[in-house]
Amino acid sequence: MVKTKTRRYATMKVAILGAGNIATSMATALGGLDRSVAEAYAIAARDYERAKEFAEKWGISRAYGSYEEMLSDPEVDLVYVATPHVFHYEHSKMCLEHGKPVLCEKPFTVTSAQAEELFALAEAKKLLIAEAMWTRYMPSRKMIQDLMESKVIGEITSLSGNLGYEHINIDRMRRLEMAGGALMDLGVYPINFALMCFGDKIKEVQSTCVKLETGVDAQESMTFIYEDGKMAVLYASMLVHSNRLGEINGTKGCIEVQNINNCEEIRVLDEKRQLVARYPVPEQINGYEYEVLACKKAIEEGLLECPEMPHEEILKVVKITEYLRKEWGVIYPFE
Repeated sequence: MVKTKTRRYATMKVAILGAGNIATSMATALGGLDRSVAEAYAIAARDYERAKEFAEKWGISRAYGSYEEMLSDPEVDLVYVATPHVFHYEHSKMCLEHGKPVLCEKPFTVTSAQAEELFALAEAKKLLIAEAMWTRYMPSRKMIQDLMESKVIGEITSLSGNLGYEHINIDRMRRLEMAGGALMDLGVYPINFALMCFGDKIKEVQSTCVKLETGVDAQESMTFIYEDGKMAVLYASMLVHSNRLGEINGTKGCIEVQNINNCEEIRVLDEKRQLVARYPVPEQINGYEYEVLACKKAIEEGLLECPEMPHEEILKVVKITEYLRKEWGVIYPFE
């Protein structure tokens, strides 16, 4: 990994770019961390009154009515980009150009060309840039990996994972010009689940989707065939609330991951489907804290990417979503 100068923070001051729903999750996480570690220092929105209201609600020191003004604040140590998908490239680039490390909400970018440009710019500027795919940073990731490596379920052959929420009435989700659809908002979670468990040596991808009348994908199935013969069967939907279950299958049983979007518990079942063990995940503020702590550690170590979700892995996911959308004919007007 490319490195730059190390640095130490008394307190890492995090700025939130965008004051929508996802910003409240980050504010909650930062508010729950010890202030000697990190704090929600600033919030910016295009409307100053909205930013001010957000700052007052969450105890944030600075409120800004423009992104550029906040990015010019020398006290800002890390910027969390919390705007809709379609703006991630533009706003992450803006942060880097102002000399600020970036934690960008998922999906990182809409296209691989955008991702590659941001990585090149971050390297040139010697700044960290990371994707806030929270499942990559959670302790449950290692717990699942350790169970797989223990051979408790024998030789692993396949997995399945699904994620569905009833988002049909969310305006941006229905609009092509906003990079809407189930894949970019929800489908990236089962894709990441498969890559975390089985890696990226994918030989073949088979998929299909159902579209809304607006042209965005409403639900989809995706099957990854791996070079070693493993198979990952995935599903995502913006039409229904699914059980969000991840299941890893082996010759002696299976591992069940309760909620691949925010793991609540991991269960091990034997070949007769009898429960033999259950593992609760550690208590957390809301899960967003792990990605903040990972960024802080990476910056302090002089890294330009987080080991939990390196740039190479970010790009792989973007390229998979790009390929799938092309196969389905889901093309955004700005591409």
